[in-house]
Amino acid sequence: MNIHEYQGKDILREFGVSVPNGHVAYTVDEAVEAAEKLGSGVTVVKAQIHAGGRGKAGGVKIAKNADEVRTYADEILGKTLVTHQTGPEGKEVKRLLIEEGCDIKSEYYVGLVLDRATSRVTMMASEEGGTEIEEVAAATPEKIFKEVIDPVVGLTPFQARRLAFNINIPKEQISKAVKFMMGLYKVFVEKDCSIAEINPLVTTGDGDVMALDAKLNFDDNALYRQKDVQELRDLDEEDPKEVEASKYDLSYIALDGNIGCMVNGAGLAMATMDTIKHYGGDPANFLDVGGGATTEKVTEAFKIILSDEHVKGIFVNIFGGIMKCDVIAEGVVEATKQIGLTLPLVVRLEGTNVEQGKKILDESGLNITSADSMADGAQKIVELVK
Repeated sequence: MNIHEYQGKDILREFGVSVPNGHVAYTVDEAVEAAEKLGSGVTVVKAQIHAGGRGKAGGVKIAKNADEVRTYADEILGKTLVTHQTGPEGKEVKRLLIEEGCDIKSEYYVGLVLDRATSRVTMMASEEGGTEIEEVAAATPEKIFKEVIDPVVGLTPFQARRLAFNINIPKEQISKAVKFMMGLYKVFVEKDCSIAEINPLVTTGDGDVMALDAKLNFDDNALYRQKDVQELRDLDEEDPKEVEASKYDLSYIALDGNIGCMVNGAGLAMATMDTIKHYGGDPANFLDVGGGATTEKVTEAFKIILSDEHVKGIFVNIFGGIMKCDVIAEGVVEATKQIGLTLPLVVRLEGTNVEQGKKILDESGLNITSADSMADGAQKIVELVK
């Protein structure tokens, strides 16, 4: 789960991590009021969307007075920002962060991720702050320093100090940088983050070390114990289909293709998409209905697939172990009756209660193409869509 920059900074502030003062604003008047409350000589007006690259897209402006705050807020609010992370459709700006200006001396990068190679949390740092870390990794990988963190003892002060020296933090600010990194690690662990990225981390003219930007992502599977984080979810920033799927505990991710997929099991879903691609098709989604799906759940899954206007055909691929084929078949029939399906539909059933499932489909009177295997089904739906 993603949150906005201002929400991430509020969390960092709670853990003693230094961030600039700022307020969220939903209207132009609120933006001006927030700027007046800050009383800063320079005010930063920042678009709040779940995507990076906002500055390059015109979503970050420096205002020198209240009139400029009003002008920039009016310009950015309601604007659709297109960045390298939003895709060509962009995202509409519905809220702003109004933040005090900062006397920046130097910019750095600090981030925490789970390194799958070591199965440990790793802190990365670089003196190339303000640049996407992917670009730094490609152009100057020697400028990225890493500390693999032992989960028993956590990030140690000497590791943080070593990182601070490696990225050339001024020696008089090393201690503050160490405190910053220790606090960031505490946020990462205690809030069940999947990513905690500060880009840029800055040193200031008055000797402070602070987060000028903050990106915190959270592990969806841990949200049950992070109720305060869950409340920060902004549904306007998410795909409506994915939001709807989450209500029914369905694992759904929208893709760019035109063949809707409904599968049980994440591994089988991935294999199904790969097979569709192998035969020249393009999957429109990843959708795993899980092992304990009910008829209602399958019906909702079908509705979500069909709500995507790009879908030109559907492939249902079920290998029934815990999941029973007759339940899937009932859901498919119910959904097609409710929606009035006219698109090509290929169904491959195998496993528990497979004969009952096939009988339900055969007796439904619906235009359904049966498949004997995953490869057979993929070939058939690709041909039907073409």
